[in-house]
Amino acid sequence: MILSGDIGRHGIAVMAIREALGFETAITSDCAALVTPVRELLLSGIDVHCLRDLTRGGLATALIEIAEAGNVIIRIEDSIIPVSRPVRGACEILGLDPLYVANEGRFVAFVPPDAAGWAVAILQRHDKDAAVIGYVAARRAVARFSSRPSAATGAWIC
Repeated sequence: MILSGDIGRHGIAVMAIREALGFETAITSDCAALVTPVRELLLSGIDVHCLRDLTRGGLATALIEIAEAGNVIIRIEDSIIPVSRPVRGACEILGLDPLYVANEGRFVAFVPPDAAGWAVAILQRHDKDAAVIGYVAARRAVARFSSRPSAATGAWIC
């Protein structure tokens, strides 16, 4: 799983302007067109399994939605997710988790593990902070029943 750059700058930049927050360091939005890095990634021949922008709800919300839709377990390595010091500091002061802060020019891409280094190299031509941040750990088991179990079988748990 590849992240295209650092996270949280757009949400914090917008919040700082709207609420007239005076941070020591100016935080600029991560707003950027995604067409060129996405196009390069797709044209590279890498088998891209999934792409998702991180606009609403940030990285965490996007990963939750992908995990639920794909019926998979996703593991991330928090310590390597790129978050700038000013954004991390603002989030600490405001009580926010940077993984849930909005982004405007970021996406996550799911590629085969053997293509991750290549994908990062392509994306780092556009943002030095692109990084492998996790992986799909497993498919979740889903039980499907053709009919509802009866109380008599002892299999019905409320």
